[in-house]
Amino acid sequence: MVQHKFNMNLTWSEGRDGAGNLTASKLNTKISIPQEMNGPGIGTNPDEMLLGAAATCYLITLATLLENSKVPVLDLSMQAQGFVDVTNGVFTYERIVHNPTIVVKDLTDREHRRIHRIAEKAEKTCMISKALQGNVRIECQIQIEQG
Repeated sequence: MVQHKFNMNLTWSEGRDGAGNLTASKLNTKISIPQEMNGPGIGTNPDEMLLGAAATCYLITLATLLENSKVPVLDLSMQAQGFVDVTNGVFTYERIVHNPTIVVKDLTDREHRRIHRIAEKAEKTCMISKALQGNVRIECQIQIEQG
């Protein structure tokens, strides 16, 4: 068995309207409650970081699966959105939507279906998606284009 360990150090000052700092081996940023949630909006926040973790994991997994399947990708990009519901003062991270755009040289109907299956498989095999399963709904709106 191989186990990887990741470390993070955090500091915080003041209460709800305070701010902090987050440091990891490749990440150093300020943190606070976002302005959208009536916070100071300093640096990033848990909502963005959860979205970032899910989106980067999905994109890296997708790129790897496309490469392993020998799909000749000309360009791979993505937008992602996270949706947080607030009902009776309770915040719930409801869903994440991945919007990848995959540009390939030659796009037959068969290749389009194959790439679509690979993109769906990436969401099911992504480590972060699996960790969120049952708590946060993850959707993929895949766009495949010929370049």
